[in-house]
Amino acid sequence: MTEQLWTEVDSYLVDRLVPKDPDLEAALRASNEAGLPSINVAPNQGKLLWLLALATKARTVLEIGTLGGYSTIWLARALPPGGSLVSLELDARHAKVAAGNIDRAGLSGAVEIIVGPAIESLRTLVTRNGPGYDFIFIDADKESTTEYFDLSLQLSHAGSLIVVDNVVRGGRIAHEANGDTSVQGMQRFLDALASERRVSATAIQTVGSKGHDGFVLALVTNGAG
Repeated sequence: MTEQLWTEVDSYLVDRLVPKDPDLEAALRASNEAGLPSINVAPNQGKLLWLLALATKARTVLEIGTLGGYSTIWLARALPPGGSLVSLELDARHAKVAAGNIDRAGLSGAVEIIVGPAIESLRTLVTRNGPGYDFIFIDADKESTTEYFDLSLQLSHAGSLIVVDNVVRGGRIAHEANGDTSVQGMQRFLDALASERRVSATAIQTVGSKGHDGFVLALVTNGAG
């Protein structure tokens, strides 16, 4: 099998199961025109996030890594009336593009974008002592994933679902001596996850238009802290 075939299959599935959406398509165009990196989730992956948030009846969502707001729109659309989403983004220019995309989709009232280093933003959220988030999506720099996950646990509760993207890294995750810092970051995260008693987790590898990668699903079982 080749990546070309994986992409063809993704297109086939998306054409049948993910209806065309003008707001999502406009978000991708605006992100591309602004020169943002094309690393957003694929449409079928976006719909998976939407389905997971719906299935867990999430009222509060935390996203680490906004980029152009594509996945933010998918997740915000899963919220019930009165629900809210907080998205963390390092780059102010990315956040500005995302805010425009989210506003165009009619979701700005439910979404708050916090600009700055995610670890600092997460620590600030922890000090707010608010209720835990029902659903958390981690899709930021891979080197800090372990720290993002640990802080996310402090912002969760029993029953929260945490999704961590890009954990397979084109299969390089299985190569212990790999020198790529993103791979090393994910290896460190998975080693920590293996001994984490507050969650029950699994990892799934995927192929498609985004290449060979995968994600972690972690269900919080023992509460936050």
